[in-house]
Amino acid sequence: MDQDAYRQLPYDVEIEQALLGAILIDNHQLDRVSMVLAPEHFYDPLHARVYEAVEKLWAKGHIVTPLTLRAAMDKDSGLEEVGGHAYLAGLTKAAPALPDVAGYARVLRDLAMRRDLIRIGEDIVNAAYESTLDRPPSAQIEEAEKALYGVAEKGRFGEGPVSFEGALKLAVESAERALARGGNISGVATGFTDLDSLLGGLHASDLVIVAGRPGMGKTALATNMGFHAARVWAKDRQGGAEPPRGAPVLLFSLEMAAGQLSARILSEQTEIEMRKIRTGRFSDAEWDRFVQTAQVLSDLPLFIDDTGGISIAQIAARARRMKREKNIGLIIVDYLQLVEPSSKRYDNRVQEISDVTKGFKALAKELNVPVVALSQLSRGVDSRDDKRPVLSDLRESGSIEQDADVVMFVYREEYYLKSREPEPGTNDHAKWLEKMERVHNRAEIMVEKHRHGPTNRVDLFFDERFTRFSNLAGEQSGGPL
Repeated sequence: MDQDAYRQLPYDVEIEQALLGAILIDNHQLDRVSMVLAPEHFYDPLHARVYEAVEKLWAKGHIVTPLTLRAAMDKDSGLEEVGGHAYLAGLTKAAPALPDVAGYARVLRDLAMRRDLIRIGEDIVNAAYESTLDRPPSAQIEEAEKALYGVAEKGRFGEGPVSFEGALKLAVESAERALARGGNISGVATGFTDLDSLLGGLHASDLVIVAGRPGMGKTALATNMGFHAARVWAKDRQGGAEPPRGAPVLLFSLEMAAGQLSARILSEQTEIEMRKIRTGRFSDAEWDRFVQTAQVLSDLPLFIDDTGGISIAQIAARARRMKREKNIGLIIVDYLQLVEPSSKRYDNRVQEISDVTKGFKALAKELNVPVVALSQLSRGVDSRDDKRPVLSDLRESGSIEQDADVVMFVYREEYYLKSREPEPGTNDHAKWLEKMERVHNRAEIMVEKHRHGPTNRVDLFFDERFTRFSNLAGEQSGGPL
């Protein structure tokens, strides 16, 4: 009982003082710790304010001494209470002759994480005691997982308001990445030249909706994007290219089994038709090519979760774990209408879809990765003469259109023309053949909403035999390899 009564939060004021003193003696030491240490990692509020002031002065190119720091903190009453300039000068005198600033920073960060874990544990216990019957345990588990992920992945700008100076720094870093990639894209490359040029790649924290009627190739397009991102990332890592153009990918396949999806990818890469893969009717050369390609692709950072009936809360929990363990940089969900909402208490389907889309947008911002969610379109498209979709064709379109940063439609006119063949030998049939030839293996990617730039149409080549999208002939290479 006595031990519990006197148990204190973990902290070490002496290490905080030693670290600050070492930085005041040698400002360049700040560069060694600023990537892992933030003001909130200090237990003493005054030390947190001192560290923040040091960062600001150093970022503006000023030499930081007890004198210049005192001037910068002239309105800090807490510093005055402990002696002002005399306290800051005392920090330098207390610094060790050979300080291990990197070690100090790790200790302070670990202590801060332990304090956060203690607070989260207390919140979990209190919430479990005080929870009402209409709040299911799954909701508390989701909140606890989110809080624990926040501790594990706490970043410099991931908590609370961001200063305009910090926001500007993020914008400059994004532009630097685009410049380093030849001035083309700053996000994750889709592999489609015109689409990457229009969107600048798939950007972190964006929710991207890929919509279309059944048979248009939504799954194929998303799979092509994910495969390209994973393959380019692996290739850039081997070649030492920085920054890498792709990213490790987590794909939630709610409609298709993982084995079926991987078979599609092998069909694309080996140019062996899916009917042969399903029936096992390989020639010896095709079988050798099939097996060798599977071995080559087995190390790609592409992770498939084919759990059916999964909820948005479960997707978020698994994505957090994969972000922590595999550092995923792109999430793909096939498809949105199959995801269960976080609660069963909604009155209608529109509210359920709104809950899911808001969950995807929140997940994209939390993990700082693009989330690509596939979506079905309403049947109203098929009843029109012009079957090119518009935003209002999205099922439960209000919430999807509102929450998404990018909405693109997949449209293949050839799909509809096939079912409207006139009587052979007639003038109408000749016109039909001419039109079929013009749209054969053509697909339109219609970007109808783009929060960060213009909208436009992108034409792609679609090979139905291998369910593969690629750039049209004459464009730069860069489609799925």
